[in-house]
Amino acid sequence: MKNKRENFLISGIVLILMGALMSLAVNIVMGAISGLSGIICFFIGMSTPTDLSMSPEAVAAWTPSMERLPDAGRFMYRVDVTMDEPIKSTILCGPCGNLQTVEGAKPEEYICPACNRQLWHSEEE
Repeated sequence: MKNKRENFLISGIVLILMGALMSLAVNIVMGAISGLSGIICFFIGMSTPTDLSMSPEAVAAWTPSMERLPDAGRFMYRVDVTMDEPIKSTILCGPCGNLQTVEGAKPEEYICPACNRQLWHSEEE
């Protein structure tokens, strides 16, 4: 089981809902057993720690996927800035899909080196 916590939580919710529906329509005893099983699964899921963590090295090496962004009246771009030291910005150009990493915070203006389009200028924003 890769995601034990999520599996227990989803199973618990489904069993609680099924127990409520069964107790109204079919059999009260069957609904009660299903509902109590759902509550137990839900509590197990809430007490299980999550395994969705990344190492500090993986966080530092993260970059967005290189893909083209759709046009939305004008070309789009994506800027991701790290919050921890060292501060660096990754800029994804939407029209050409070029990804570049710049040291420091978001620059005042940026021209994509691959397609020579000006993505933003500080006065436009």
